[in-house]
Amino acid sequence: MERGEMSGLAEINFDGIVGPSHNYAGLSLGNVASASHKGDTSYPRAAALQGVAKMRGNMQRGLAQGFLLPLRRPNNDLLRALAVDEFTDRALLAAAWSASSMWTANAATVSPAPDTADGRCHLTPANLVTMLHRGQEWRDTQAQLKIAFGDEQHFEVHDAVPPSFGDEGAANHMRFCEGHGSPGVEVFVYGRPGGRFPARQHEQASRAVARLHGLDPARCVFIEQNPAAIEAGAFHNDVVAVANETVLFTHERAFADREDAYEAILAVFPKLQVVEVPDSAVSLEEAIRTYLFNAQLLTLPNGEMALIVPSECRESASVWQWCEHMFASDGPIRQVIPVDVRQSMANGGGPACLRLRVVADPATVDPRFLLDEAKADRIETVIAQMWPERIEPQDVGSANLAKTVIEAREALLSVLSLDELA
Repeated sequence: MERGEMSGLAEINFDGIVGPSHNYAGLSLGNVASASHKGDTSYPRAAALQGVAKMRGNMQRGLAQGFLLPLRRPNNDLLRALAVDEFTDRALLAAAWSASSMWTANAATVSPAPDTADGRCHLTPANLVTMLHRGQEWRDTQAQLKIAFGDEQHFEVHDAVPPSFGDEGAANHMRFCEGHGSPGVEVFVYGRPGGRFPARQHEQASRAVARLHGLDPARCVFIEQNPAAIEAGAFHNDVVAVANETVLFTHERAFADREDAYEAILAVFPKLQVVEVPDSAVSLEEAIRTYLFNAQLLTLPNGEMALIVPSECRESASVWQWCEHMFASDGPIRQVIPVDVRQSMANGGGPACLRLRVVADPATVDPRFLLDEAKADRIETVIAQMWPERIEPQDVGSANLAKTVIEAREALLSVLSLDELA
């Protein structure tokens, strides 16, 4: 018998706080923005403050907001394991300094309690094995998830899917439902190997996650991402499509077979509403450049849907013209709200990359990971005082920068009473 609406559940967006080692090393093959900004000066303090401002904005809209903390950097365990020295390829050194855990859409795949066999929310950390700088993250991410979601009556945090099946987490996962507390249909988007850029999400990883979470196979859909989108720089599905409740907001070229993809979802979720942006209106390349789809599609307390987009969308004639057309057509998305996350965008992550969606009763989450205005004030104060203002490429690896980065993170953990993560 199908489970009904579960009371007390809300969608909580857990944003990654941008770490003090945020830099542009261009480590992510297939990520056009990351590659194009390789070697640029980065501004960790501005990056982190931009992220907190985005979180504040969503709180002010009446939405539940959480956060996840930067991981320990530099990762000396990785440096020792690779025997990195002054003669080593600097990409290996830079991997151990990467602040990429800020993109919490890759932290885990999340299946809310209404979807699972045991009625608990299940989280599987992404193994991220395709890229060294990401593959080092999952065990430290899991440790954080086990604290934040440590109530075993309501949550289960799994180990990552074993390699060599690559799993990229929520960035390749969508959920459709009539309300966040209602049973949903979970959609897993995977890529086929063999292209110019790696297809990071493996079909077998997606299927393993679905089994781990105890999902009903009849309410799971597995869809292939369009190889052309991956080739163009859509290294994750959330660069070309985003879902919320009954709505799929997608580029025409997001999926390998768009008609089959829509029909497969409609077969198990008849209330699906597809808002499709044609390539003739916004090219795939412009959609990727502006991250129109790497947006937060949210249901506001008044029931309206809002799309939180990068400010680059407002600056693109074709993208903004499409947004105005969308309003005029009286579709389900009634607001488009630009936000400034330029420092993250330059490294290949928009508003959707910066957040992990968890449907849960906020009372069951460790309150230290839930944001309020006073806590946001404390976080901003530490960032303003401790985060490096700028990092030049040659600074990565220096003892002085390492000391600054370590002390900054420890100060943040201390002010949030999360010293066990030190």
